[in-house]
Amino acid sequence: MIKLLNLTKRFGGYTALNEISAELKKGCIYGLVGSNGSGKSTLMRLLSGVYFPDGGSISFEGFSIFDNPEIKSQIFYLPDTPFFFRGANLLSMADFYEGVYPTFDRNRFIRLCEVFPISTTDKIDNMSKGMQRQAALMLALSVRPKLLLLDEAFDGLDPVMRSVLKNLLIDSVTENEMTTVIASHNLRELEDLCDHISLIHEGRLIFSDDLEEIKGRIHKVQVAFESFPTESQLSGLDIKKCQRTGKLYQMVICGDEFEIMNRINWLNPIFAELITPTLEEIFIYEMEEEGYDVKNILG
Repeated sequence: MIKLLNLTKRFGGYTALNEISAELKKGCIYGLVGSNGSGKSTLMRLLSGVYFPDGGSISFEGFSIFDNPEIKSQIFYLPDTPFFFRGANLLSMADFYEGVYPTFDRNRFIRLCEVFPISTTDKIDNMSKGMQRQAALMLALSVRPKLLLLDEAFDGLDPVMRSVLKNLLIDSVTENEMTTVIASHNLRELEDLCDHISLIHEGRLIFSDDLEEIKGRIHKVQVAFESFPTESQLSGLDIKKCQRTGKLYQMVICGDEFEIMNRINWLNPIFAELITPTLEEIFIYEMEEEGYDVKNILG
């Protein structure tokens, strides 16, 4: 559906994105994570056609996005700071989007007004950050786009509204095969929602895979030994990190979980347990591999 090939974006002498290649399938929810300033928002603006790439290409169902009104009418981009006309209320914004997007569903908008506790006639300028975010999400979902781009979608939402949003997104994907890309630092929310995770750091794509595949290759192992094995005994394990507390060791190991545990058990541990890491832990492990960790940052 969406194809990125060696996608590059520069601002003067600064390269914000460097030769990123990926494919986004129809009807999936993609989580976009990365360090601060990694290029997530730049990528979202390229996907929405706000920016034109300086190198490589990006296409939506085989067509260029930039300067293509027909394709852009199928894409809705909600930035981290939602835009509303000055003095507008929810009803006037709905009228505007209905005139811009042929797929705007007035009946769905009315139903969403019943779901979200927001006045349709009060000025949006006077609403809280969380209420403005809810208003923007209502409009975005009413458009029924083929591609929905959300930059920090959960920012400012209370736990109940976050749960409502997740359910609405899942329903939209199921009903309309809508593709959704969510850029967020809230990894716990993404873990519950996304099929696929992409990690960007310093403008480079570190990985882009199904979430279950990512969790299937990175493991956290808690193990205790009477005497810690030698380096040669551990040579069959791809150990990325090892921390010790007394006789208990906590390791981050890449590879097949059965092979890892077979190797660990062969070393006759007192205790051994394999734990599936959270998405946040995976993010930290991968960032440490890239040299982006607390020790390096604080010196």
